[in-house]
Amino acid sequence: MTYGGDDRGRRMPPQRPPSGRSRQHQPAQMMPLPGRGSSPYDERTRPMGNRGDERPAGPPPRRPEPPQGRPMEGGRPPRKRRWGFGRVLLTLLTVFVVFLAGVWVYLEFSINRVDALSGIDGRPAAAEGTNWLIVGSDSRDGLTPEEQKNLATGDSKAAGGGRLTDTIMIAHLPDNSTKPTLLSLPRDSQVKIPGHGTSKINSAFSIGGPKLLTQTVEGATGLRIDHYAEIGFGGFAKIVDAIGGVNMCVEKPMEDTYTGIKIPAGCQDLDGRSALGFVRMRHSDATPRSDLDRVANQRKFIGALVGEIGSPGTLLNPFTLFPLLSNGSASLTMDSGDHVHNLVGLALAMRGISSGGVVTTTVPVTNGSAENWDKTKSKLLFDALKNDTVIPDSAILT
Repeated sequence: MTYGGDDRGRRMPPQRPPSGRSRQHQPAQMMPLPGRGSSPYDERTRPMGNRGDERPAGPPPRRPEPPQGRPMEGGRPPRKRRWGFGRVLLTLLTVFVVFLAGVWVYLEFSINRVDALSGIDGRPAAAEGTNWLIVGSDSRDGLTPEEQKNLATGDSKAAGGGRLTDTIMIAHLPDNSTKPTLLSLPRDSQVKIPGHGTSKINSAFSIGGPKLLTQTVEGATGLRIDHYAEIGFGGFAKIVDAIGGVNMCVEKPMEDTYTGIKIPAGCQDLDGRSALGFVRMRHSDATPRSDLDRVANQRKFIGALVGEIGSPGTLLNPFTLFPLLSNGSASLTMDSGDHVHNLVGLALAMRGISSGGVVTTTVPVTNGSAENWDKTKSKLLFDALKNDTVIPDSAILT
């Protein structure tokens, strides 16, 4: 059988391999069924769909984990939010509250304590309002000879061993809308001292300390004392120096012939030494009424001192606040039952001394020596304090 050039629709016979070579059969390659093996096309093409037997190229990249409590946004870690005004304000308020709490605790445990009110026999019945007994002691305890000389405290032995009181006051805080009262008791007032007859009121402190003085004041006035506060010479001067002095307007030049302290006329800042001389001075042409002028100056100075301590310039300035807290707490003595919040209430009530918001007066006396009280006027005064009523003008001695 022969074949022409044209197969005319017929299949061409397979070509034979060249001579000398045997025909090699190439094994047939079949497309694998899904799920039953790999395919040579796997390396060139990416299979579509989800293949169970695909070989992973490696572990997938890890996405950054979001901070705890904050979800991822769009696969990215959230941006840090800046502190808003409210959060800053809350933080500052928290710090301020913690600071106040620390100061409160410090004062509570650093103020000196004395048993001045308990165990007193025959005490008056409690009446309206709250009464503080405020004592300025002329004690030189804790002062070196150089400090005593600088402050012109005088001879301790001549002053009764440093156990007398230059200042005796009653601060009455009412329970109603009447004004608070700051009442001075002249130190030379002749009163009955329980168990010791009649003598000057300041000698009660020398004889029996704070407790006997409290009992003497209660017996003479009929007012029940609720709180006690005492400060000495050195502590008073240190408090004034700690706040940078107290501004006072002096009408006339003051020169004490007893202590030698001189204070010129005019408005000026009194340091601790000058301030102590101002509140003690009675041997001067500027104090013709002796002790009556002295107690009036004491009330005037206390008003200026309280106003200076409560000013923003003192409370917001750490260079004055911290020395004030340190010296004030170390110099102040309170009754064992008193606390810092009681002292704060007293300070708030006395802020109005300079502006006329506090009645300032002295126990009415019969003459300039201030040794004997006017019984009729004194009774009007003490009855008004007991009942929280307005003090009659006739009972006010300025």
